[in-house]
Amino acid sequence: MSLYGRVVRPTLFRVDPERAHEAAISAAAAAARGAHIAGPRPFSPPGAAREVMGIRFPNPVGLAAGFDKSARAVALWGALGFGFAEIGSVTALPQPGNEKPRVFRLTEDDALINRLGFNNDGAAVVAGRLARARRRAHRIPIGVNIGKSRAVPLAEAPADYSASLDRLWPHADYVAVNVSSPNTPGLRSLQDTDALDAILRRLLDLDAGKARAAPGGRRPMLVKLAPDLIDEQADEIVDLALDIGLAGLVISNTTIAREGLASSRAGEPGGVSGRPVRELSTAMIRRAAERARGRLAIIGVGGIFGPRDAVDKLDAGADLVQLYTGLIYRGPGLPRAIVAPLAAR
Repeated sequence: MSLYGRVVRPTLFRVDPERAHEAAISAAAAAARGAHIAGPRPFSPPGAAREVMGIRFPNPVGLAAGFDKSARAVALWGALGFGFAEIGSVTALPQPGNEKPRVFRLTEDDALINRLGFNNDGAAVVAGRLARARRRAHRIPIGVNIGKSRAVPLAEAPADYSASLDRLWPHADYVAVNVSSPNTPGLRSLQDTDALDAILRRLLDLDAGKARAAPGGRRPMLVKLAPDLIDEQADEIVDLALDIGLAGLVISNTTIAREGLASSRAGEPGGVSGRPVRELSTAMIRRAAERARGRLAIIGVGGIFGPRDAVDKLDAGADLVQLYTGLIYRGPGLPRAIVAPLAAR
């Protein structure tokens, strides 16, 4: 067992999970300011790099959205071995999120439940941090995940998402549109194709306008889906993405399902991440990839704790993968531990 598993994790797991996460992000932010990681070369062993959506990724393993919500530690993630990082979810308005406690460990299930509710510092503050991070040498690609501000009515969602993109566009290598968190009231209803069409077309129009006036070209845009969609709903979204020229899909967000969980905290409201979502997300990736037939990029996330889990998602049709809960349970050595065998493969 690693030092993290023997010493660090038992210490962290004695602390409230959100307090432990805040301590970890604060430490990461302090490390990111240090000169010794101001310009680390990305971890890219031979065979690891790949080009997806026109972007060169030094390796296919990324940090999932939700870990560094407000871009406080952007410079650190490449140093840990990630090939890219997705910041957010970021909302146009800063917001504190839901009432605490709102994060729970399900250790018997290698899982977490969270009902954070898009707590973040808002698009303007995050844009400033990303602008500073972009000046670092040897940076990894950064995706920006945007969500709806809680105070904004669902009917005004297209304008709210656009306000976030307007601020964050110059600093994103790609954009992921989050309409699938279970922790903002009504948000998942935006996965309905009519509502989603209105949001995505407005964002694509904004992206095209900005690309004409600024260097760097258009930003690939993806939508992040819930693993709880029925097959027909997922198929409709794949078809919509193809029809309007979306770059890809992020599959998947957390699940509201509770089947098979052993933990006494399993009944807490919120989204479940970790091992319980692994097969749900992999099955959804496979179906979406078969329907898209290579015309959409897919980022696979959910229950990746080691190389085998990552391989399963790549074999199902994902082009890239992301970690969150596995990082908490397995520690900061996990990205490199996954990348090395993927590169050899």
